Amino acid sequence: MPISSTTYPHLHLDSSEQAWVEGANVKVIEIAADFIAHGSSVEEMAIQFPSLTPSMIHSALAYYYDHREEFDEALNASLDSCREKAAATMGSPLRLRLGKITTRQ
Repeated sequence: MPISSTTYPHLHLDSSEQAWVEGANVKVIEIAADFIAHGSSVEEMAIQFPSLTPSMIHSALAYYYDHREEFDEALNASLDSCREKAAATMGSPLRLRLGKITTRQ
């Protein structure tokens, strides 16, 4: 679905159909992930993403809510991948050494 400037001002889709905030080099999924993880207000997010205006964030969140199922699937897949990678390194020498350091403190 193409992004209409009247429907989602400030947003565009790249060639792989990834939604971006126009001129800010920030993906809509990054804003959605921050919103979900921290429950930040638009004002707080504008501080965290200084290149974004509140209207850009509102537009990104509107796009997220209109495509929530797709975004949530992508975010869950990313989280699953991170968990798998973390589990795969549980016995690594570095992780074991770091565990010893943190238990000493």
